[in-house]
Amino acid sequence: MKKTLALFTALTLATSLFAVEIGKPAPDFTGTDINGKTVKLSDYKGKIVVIESYNSDCPFCHNQYASGAAQDLQKDLAAKGVVWLLVNSVSAKNFSHRTPEQAQKEWADLKINATAWIDDTSGTIGHLYEMKTTPHVFVIATDGTLVYDGAMDDRPQPFGDPHTAKNYVRAAVDDLLAGKPVEIPQTKPYGCAVHYAN
Repeated sequence: MKKTLALFTALTLATSLFAVEIGKPAPDFTGTDINGKTVKLSDYKGKIVVIESYNSDCPFCHNQYASGAAQDLQKDLAAKGVVWLLVNSVSAKNFSHRTPEQAQKEWADLKINATAWIDDTSGTIGHLYEMKTTPHVFVIATDGTLVYDGAMDDRPQPFGDPHTAKNYVRAAVDDLLAGKPVEIPQTKPYGCAVHYAN
């Protein structure tokens, strides 16, 4: 029994060491974008960074982009110096997987205004950040601290206009730019489960 308890405690501690946590440094990562460029989170130190778990085949994620709400937000925040990274962790075996060529076309067709689309087919970044749904969004402060983890907004519906919702990402960034603590640091993400390989 003691050995079992010790093993459970060790596993719990090991898990907590890698889990993302509000107020703690966001885990660094290296990935490759859909144009073959290496992207490192640490390259954006000193900037506010938004990370979004992305899969446009998910109706919730699709609605954010079909309505233009996500692109409008990306454009607004980019004008304020914010970096926005899409992370697509869909397994290559899933029908929603995008090859780099398919992703480039989707980027152009949807007029995405993010900084980069990272191909995370291995699920490494998704698992590192415990991305549960598409979308699932994280906001990182200029000092590298995670300050928001959760839903894009307070409207968990795959239809209608997300422009009318309270956008938690915008609110978190506005708080940071105003030099204030993020008022709502965590919410429950909604959407479709991420289609990891394992």
